[in-house]
Amino acid sequence: MEGAKRQSLEEDTEGQATHTGPKGVINDWRKFKLESEDSNSFPPSKKEILRQMSSPQSRDDKDSKERFSRKMSIQEYELIHREKEDESCLRKYRRQCMQDMHQKLSFGPRYGFVYELESGEQFLETIEKEQKIITIIVHIYEDGIKGCDALNSSLICLAAEYPTVKFCKIKACNTGAGDRFSSDVLPTLLVYKGGELISNFISVAEQFAEEFFTGDVESFLNEYGLLPETEMHVLEQSNMEEDME
Repeated sequence: MEGAKRQSLEEDTEGQATHTGPKGVINDWRKFKLESEDSNSFPPSKKEILRQMSSPQSRDDKDSKERFSRKMSIQEYELIHREKEDESCLRKYRRQCMQDMHQKLSFGPRYGFVYELESGEQFLETIEKEQKIITIIVHIYEDGIKGCDALNSSLICLAAEYPTVKFCKIKACNTGAGDRFSSDVLPTLLVYKGGELISNFISVAEQFAEEFFTGDVESFLNEYGLLPETEMHVLEQSNMEEDME
């Protein structure tokens, strides 16, 4: 009996018996049975059953693989979740930048419409007493002059789109210097900032086509850097950057 046990231990040391415990002994026996019996004496179906019985997949192995699969799934989930968090943080940062830009654009007084100036004194007061950071665009016009009505309509739209710019209009005859603003130089645009004249466009309608619209006037003023960035433009720029990513 002791010799048999010693022989079993020797076989285990040499690698021929690879299982331990009651289940391991049974599996070793099944494997030995399959190898020692005459293979021709078993039908194919029984041989396959014995082969599967001699090398079964233990429950521990299945549990280990399931745990590994679950672990990988959790890791993948955490990675995706972390990427979403990063995107969320980036969006929050951009929103904060948008708010900061909005505050900068909103700094100072807001107008939103075209002021009608009634006299030369009101004209001078508007230029001299307005805050130095404010751009003032004054349209000098007369009724019945070609291009004046179209320009007034365009400025009404631009005043709503650029509320931090002060748009004004005054009839040439009310400026106190009507002889300087004859019909030959109308419509005229004067642009002031900090009490100083920074741009002067006489007969400005000649810069446009026979029929012109708000976009034409806006592009013209932007060419000379006389309009600030609009809040909508900043928002569209941010959305374009997000779409590119």
